[in-house]
Amino acid sequence: MKRLLFFSPLAILVGCSLLGPFRALAFDPQFLEPREVKVAGGADAWHPDPEFGVSWTRTMLGTASEPKPATIVYLVRDAAGDVVIPAGGQRWVGDFLEKLPVPPVPGRYTAEIWLEASTGEQGPHVTAPLLFDGARPGAPRVTVPESWFGGDTEPRIAIAGADQPTPISGLRGYAVSVDQEGASSPCSLSDRCADSEIDLPASAAPGAVRLGALPEGVSTIRVATVSGSGVRSAANTAVEVRVDLTPPSVELLGQPAGWAAGPVRLTAKARDALSGMAAAGPPGPRTTIAVDGGAAAVANGDSVTTTVSGDGTHRVAYWARDAAGNSSAGNDRAPAPAVALVRIDESPPQVLFAKAQDPSEPERIEVLIGDSLSGPSADRGAIAVRQAGSGAAFQPLPTMTAAGRLTAIWDSGSFPPGSYEFRATGYDRVGNSAAGTRRADGARMILPNPLKQPAELEFGYGGRRLQSRLCRRTAAGHRCRRRTIKDFGERPTARSIRCGHAIPVSGRLLSATGTPLAGMAVEVVETFDRGSLAETRTTTVRTDSEGGFATRLAPGPNRRVEAVFAGGPSLSRAAGPLLRLAVLAAVRMRASAAMATVGGRPVLFSGRVEGPGARLPSGGRPVELQFRVPGMPWSEFRTVQTDAHGRFRYAYAFTDDDSRDVRFQFRAVAPSAEGWPYETGISRPVFVTGR
Repeated sequence: MKRLLFFSPLAILVGCSLLGPFRALAFDPQFLEPREVKVAGGADAWHPDPEFGVSWTRTMLGTASEPKPATIVYLVRDAAGDVVIPAGGQRWVGDFLEKLPVPPVPGRYTAEIWLEASTGEQGPHVTAPLLFDGARPGAPRVTVPESWFGGDTEPRIAIAGADQPTPISGLRGYAVSVDQEGASSPCSLSDRCADSEIDLPASAAPGAVRLGALPEGVSTIRVATVSGSGVRSAANTAVEVRVDLTPPSVELLGQPAGWAAGPVRLTAKARDALSGMAAAGPPGPRTTIAVDGGAAAVANGDSVTTTVSGDGTHRVAYWARDAAGNSSAGNDRAPAPAVALVRIDESPPQVLFAKAQDPSEPERIEVLIGDSLSGPSADRGAIAVRQAGSGAAFQPLPTMTAAGRLTAIWDSGSFPPGSYEFRATGYDRVGNSAAGTRRADGARMILPNPLKQPAELEFGYGGRRLQSRLCRRTAAGHRCRRRTIKDFGERPTARSIRCGHAIPVSGRLLSATGTPLAGMAVEVVETFDRGSLAETRTTTVRTDSEGGFATRLAPGPNRRVEAVFAGGPSLSRAAGPLLRLAVLAAVRMRASAAMATVGGRPVLFSGRVEGPGARLPSGGRPVELQFRVPGMPWSEFRTVQTDAHGRFRYAYAFTDDDSRDVRFQFRAVAPSAEGWPYETGISRPVFVTGR
């Protein structure tokens, strides 16, 4: 065997040093000869990715004394034989290449592969065909042969090739998806399709794809072109396939509920929510109507009209066929046409208001409807009102209808004082109408307003009696005397209370003549100031036998308070005076010691500002710290800020010798502020003596 000395630049890749001593090895190329070269996915198959997996076998394996592969070297040539991927190598870890690259341009390429030993010997060169086509084919042309498919026709589409050039790998076929939500895709991946997803092979195109049974409605069909390498078109071709399995619905217009006043013109109106009823000549949609078994009237489109005349009962049959060929008569889905009966009656109804108003419910307006033939309508009629003698248009009232009677509730409180006239319009079952403005006794239907009995609501602080104190300052101090207030008009409309206290309120509900109104619901509505956690609070109470009511306002922030009576069938709405309730913030403070040494340790003042039911700002509230000597006015010596929970602390040192043996008073003041729903609060004083 011939011995060779071989220097390979690839020795660097495997860690061989060119500075070491040369070693002559016996070289047999079979140890480095790739055989049975295989391309992953098939050598004759087009691949969608520009990287290929290649593997091979070797019949002879190197030993300790024979050459072994150290490097896999490869290059890639194009169809003309030019090198497009220069020779490169990678460390040998097995007889395969996981990612052998080709240029990103679709084409037929050939890989040239050989093995090199660590000493530089080369094995024989082998080749492998690499067929790459990553180009996306053009979207297909898809047509729908029919605008709508009926229940007897299987839906289908026609597919033809795209107008764009065919990829180098050719076309494998077309993938199809069907859905009604618009979220499907012909292929599970966004850039390629599996063979199992192809619904029409390229060899069968152009051709038709039968879609099988589709749900009723509009289905979206998406079709993607698939190249020979499995790459799908960038865009789907989407078409809509419309399926209508339901016959049209047909309505008979002009049909009276019972009796008609004369000849009746009837129109059979067909509606179809899917394929529709638009006229399209004799083969298209049509509507039919027949009276008493006579010659039928037929019209292309969605409606046909005929006239029914003559006294008595007439049998009217009507049906239609939609654009998909579904018929509402003469098939399994609708074996018989719809049938209606028409009766003729020419007399209008009689319309009369009730003789008098119900004293317990004066706003209730009642009208009697009479008809000797077909009878009064059970679902038609109206009552309207206008100011008497005004000539203005009548204003309709919400009207309840029943056979022989119309009823409306007139909200007289919404109208200004004056006289009002009423008009009622009644119908019989055939649609004949008549208007009436008189009562059953012949008098005109006119009502005076106000119609309800006025109600008065007294409201104020305190219970049935309000105990108050009148105080005045004298030389000997404050002199106060108690006073009892019964009259709500004399009670104050504004009160101030300490935080956490409840306060009673009460009132009376009376008629305009002063008669107590018992058993009535009165709402006490509290509207809290801005900054409160709650906006309003409503308490419902009932009046007693004397028309009185009472409740207690629960503790909380500043608020406005009002009592409201919503009114009743014979009583008007009423509201009491608006009350104002001011609540003092709760302020607590204590001192860490009752004695303070001048020049010694400071006294720590700590406390808290509380406002239940209020939002305390995250930055806290300002608190003024004040002091005084008994008999002297208060003076502020520091303003501190509370934390988010209302707590505050301040250390105060006594440094003035004049403070010795002096007993000082200290207090904390939380002033009122915009957005804080409490009034100024003051803590109880604490005493500290200097020494």
